[in-house]
Amino acid sequence: MDSIFVVLDYKGRFETKFTANPYRSGFDKGLVQRYFLEYGYNVYFTTFPEIDFRDATLKGKIFLYSSSEDHDGFYKSYIEDIVMGLKLAGAIVIPNFIYLKAHNNKLFMEILRDVMGHDDLKGIRSHYFGTIEELKQRENGLNNQKVVIKPAMGAMSKGVASASLFREIYSHSKSISKTPTYLGELKDWFRKYKHKGYLKDSNYRKKFIVQNMVEGLDGDWKILIYGNKYYPLQRKNRENDFRASGGGRLSYLKELPEGLLSFAKTVYESFSVPNLSIDIAFDGSNYYLIEFQALYFGTYTIEKSEFYFTEKEDNWVIFEEKSILEQEYARSVSCFISKNLPIS
Repeated sequence: MDSIFVVLDYKGRFETKFTANPYRSGFDKGLVQRYFLEYGYNVYFTTFPEIDFRDATLKGKIFLYSSSEDHDGFYKSYIEDIVMGLKLAGAIVIPNFIYLKAHNNKLFMEILRDVMGHDDLKGIRSHYFGTIEELKQRENGLNNQKVVIKPAMGAMSKGVASASLFREIYSHSKSISKTPTYLGELKDWFRKYKHKGYLKDSNYRKKFIVQNMVEGLDGDWKILIYGNKYYPLQRKNRENDFRASGGGRLSYLKELPEGLLSFAKTVYESFSVPNLSIDIAFDGSNYYLIEFQALYFGTYTIEKSEFYFTEKEDNWVIFEEKSILEQEYARSVSCFISKNLPIS
């Protein structure tokens, strides 16, 4: 029987689960083992510090891991180092490292859209900035157009704003990119006077993006995809706001806009992952991919849904049944492995 190694975090957790008990304890590890066993895989739990990069047997082993959303990304940075190390050692990491890099990192997520996504996914175009000074250099290309400004990190629309004039874009970008270090600023001030021609470091170095706004929306769709199963959830905008995420105005609908699930399938097939969370907007004519995550995403949509959709002979069929998160995770990962990583 084939083996899968599941890497737990420092709290002994794997992935995230809305209904976890205790609170924020992640997947039920017993269920993870049980369902993977049903699909022909023995699951062995390990931790990040236990991985020995001098172990030649790492090559070819399959590792599942999850991310983190801790403040300032300290622990996520550690996970990134370990997962990249596994990849360099020849291990198979699921999902690929690039999706860990994109988790809670809207800037790299947009880069993936640009370099990997299907053309239909590129209705939104982002500009990437590492400092407020870089934004200032692009003033002529951003004035007098409706845009959305987003910090690279964050969820639930925190720090997201809209603007039309460059002074508005600049003002909000300053507020989300500020990197306050009083002592550092003081030292830099002295350097400026001590060294002729010295350029001070920017005090606004938190990366952010500016992207075109899709207007006329009253909400969006959150769709979770586990292999061939699609779980849609409608999210209405907040009152007197253009943002839907975090507003809590949710509806499970069986009558969907024509083409919604087909567009979601295009998104899913553009990325090589077993499962995916996507936010889709529809302006009445066109669909737009707002954001996506391939790991450590919210599971409310699948856990609370009483149905799901599957494509059968070019038609979308609804199945009226509750899903078990760990089972669908194991199923989708197992299918992904058998399709992409045949193991003898």
